[in-house]
Amino acid sequence: MKQKVAIITGASSGIGKKAAEYLAKQNISVMLAARREDELLRLQKKIIEIGGIASLHVADVTSYNQMKMLAEDTIRKYGKIDFLINSAGIMDVSFFNDLRVEEWNKMIDVNIKGTLHGIAAVLPHMESQNEGHIINISSVAGYEVTVPRSVYSATKFAIRAITEGLRKELKPEQNIRTTLIAPGAVTTDLLKDLPDSEALQMIKQEGSFAYSLTTEDISKAILYAIRQPIAVSINEVIVRPTAQRR
Repeated sequence: MKQKVAIITGASSGIGKKAAEYLAKQNISVMLAARREDELLRLQKKIIEIGGIASLHVADVTSYNQMKMLAEDTIRKYGKIDFLINSAGIMDVSFFNDLRVEEWNKMIDVNIKGTLHGIAAVLPHMESQNEGHIINISSVAGYEVTVPRSVYSATKFAIRAITEGLRKELKPEQNIRTTLIAPGAVTTDLLKDLPDSEALQMIKQEGSFAYSLTTEDISKAILYAIRQPIAVSINEVIVRPTAQRR
């Protein structure tokens, strides 16, 4: 992994934050990307203190122009892009008749458009260097719709379709791999800022989050995928707590 370079979106919290720290420990140079500069600066400092290499670029994944600038900044600093970890994501839980249209649109913008913008930003560079790996973070919600997460599930189904479609489009000789990582219940901040609604209570009563994975567990799955030889492509990884049944 030495001298490999990874862009990680959503690096200010959750899976993206831990993945950045974890990959940096494997001698991968990491470009930290998110909207919250203060959090990125704290993470960059921590990574440098443990002997890793990290830069940061404030970017909003909902802006294609900002994602292009992120990719260009990475090329200027490191000369290449080996990995893109599309980790930025948000979740809202609600029933359709709650009419949380603004929240639906935010999930579409961040989860779907953000993933597409990341791909569009790095793909030309990976094609020119004839190698690369795009890792998209989805969810088990991308395989089964559960009330009251229907719209969230729709965005994760979309990420799954995007990842598989890209895999099929890429030519074998391009040496560009795609991987979908689909976590089950993970301890993150996704539920922290949600309103204390009936929908949220349903999620809590479901029990999945009573035995959550850690963000390090998902980071290990990411590392497993990217450490494979170039001739090996790990297309999809579903990671659940052993006790989780949905």
